[in-house]
Amino acid sequence: MTKVTVLGAAGGIGQPLSLLLKMSPYVSTLALYDLRLAPGVARDLSHINTNATCVGFDKDAIGEALDGAHIVVIPAGVPRKPGMTRDDLFKINAGIVANLVRAAAQHAPRARILVISNPVNSTVPVACETLKKMGAFQPGKVMGVTTLDVVRAQTFLSDSLGADSYSRESMKRAVTVVGGHSGATIVPVLLDPKLRSKLVGRRRYDSYVHRVQFGGDEVVEAKQGAGSATLSMALAGYHFADQILRSIHLEKPDVAPLPAFVYLPGIEGGAELQKKLNTKTEYFAAPVELRRGDVVRIDTKWLDSLGDLERKTLQVCLGELDGNIQKGRRFVQSKL
Repeated sequence: MTKVTVLGAAGGIGQPLSLLLKMSPYVSTLALYDLRLAPGVARDLSHINTNATCVGFDKDAIGEALDGAHIVVIPAGVPRKPGMTRDDLFKINAGIVANLVRAAAQHAPRARILVISNPVNSTVPVACETLKKMGAFQPGKVMGVTTLDVVRAQTFLSDSLGADSYSRESMKRAVTVVGGHSGATIVPVLLDPKLRSKLVGRRRYDSYVHRVQFGGDEVVEAKQGAGSATLSMALAGYHFADQILRSIHLEKPDVAPLPAFVYLPGIEGGAELQKKLNTKTEYFAAPVELRRGDVVRIDTKWLDSLGDLERKTLQVCLGELDGNIQKGRRFVQSKL
């Protein structure tokens, strides 16, 4: 029996994500929470003929929504709008994440917390530092969901190489994404040197990397201010949640291990990765090994696949990433 709680379930990401989770054979109870409309979303989903029981909770019932949860997914927050910087986004979403994580620690202390709320590079440190203040921090249970970068990297790689020759499906084990989850901190890593050579040979590498890093802007502009990447993010969030669910149920993942944005010092392989990257940065997205739904080890094998261009991109990432992290830390410290 596995209970999944979605905090922010009535939003643009929350609704399609909840639909996908309702379809999962690994979910027995799906609890939907939001400030408004979550009971209606839950009633709608409850008519779907899958085994998961779906219940909605309003703003005064977050404790009940979280009680006994094995996984807590947090897509809550405001979407990025045209002209809005990630700093603007952070000021709003950091407070939301801190409050929700605090509630999760109180009512579901053993839950795995999956942070989707942007900007992930800063909201994950907010979550971790909040839990540290409460004496409830367990490094392997807090994960920033960066899977959308992987989904885009696979899709755009097929587009760059020529979809007729390289289908999107065939790209699922050809590329991963490390670093962070915004702009220049996003580092696509091609696991097949031959594909990297093809991109470089066709002079498409730089444009490919730029599109992966700033793919979200395409959606924001195309929606003309009416939203951001919600449907693709919901699918990506579900893919990551599915790996957690499969791990809890002792099932092997059906795809290569996905990256997560995690606190390196508290997880096996984290210190090794910091040493190899020659960095003191404590949060980083890299492929992770799961056990019973917890992150137990950071994979560093992808380092062996790096080309010169990827190493340069990674250095730019590290130069920017720590500033994002410190912003999250300062937010929590300012609340002391």
